[in-house]
Amino acid sequence: MRLSGQNLRCVRGGREVFSGLDFAVSAGELLAITGANGSGKTSLLRLIAGLLVASGGSVELEGGETELSLAEQAHYLGHRDALKPALSVAENLSFWRDFLGGEMSDRGRSLAAAGLDHAAHLPAAYLSAGQRRRLSIARLLVVRRPVWLLDEPTSALDVAGQDLFVRLMRDHLIGGGIIIAATHAPLGINGPELRMRGAA
Repeated sequence: MRLSGQNLRCVRGGREVFSGLDFAVSAGELLAITGANGSGKTSLLRLIAGLLVASGGSVELEGGETELSLAEQAHYLGHRDALKPALSVAENLSFWRDFLGGEMSDRGRSLAAAGLDHAAHLPAAYLSAGQRRRLSIARLLVVRRPVWLLDEPTSALDVAGQDLFVRLMRDHLIGGGIIIAATHAPLGINGPELRMRGAA
């Protein structure tokens, strides 16, 4: 499997964020996207996820499920943790499992893997920022998708949470997955780096 972008251009609010951007990442690899705030890291992830339309260029996934779009084969983990505060941790995960569809794994195992099984019954409104991030991580696990698009994935996580997530990312890569992660901090996984400079 190989995910690539060619000659990508992104314009937001009449401003060119980046142009002429190329990248390629293969199964088992993590591509780290680095750069200053406002250089286009989040815009690139959202463009790959199909949440933004490119102003030029193309993104292709080779070797995936031919009948599914890239968006249907990717998880996007953004800055904000998408959850419903009134629902319990377990109910939130069930919602995402049902909404996303696809190859599903056990809800309880996914919560345990993210270190949240002890809080399954709690309303999501009671979670700390780090626990909310762990719930978002569990969403990556409860429905299997080969491409993970991660925006500052370790934000709000304590040291134990960061170590746990690094182990989960490594497992995903060992299983043939692809990760593209926008990050300011080292993730503890070696791989190619794409340095965003933004438009001049």
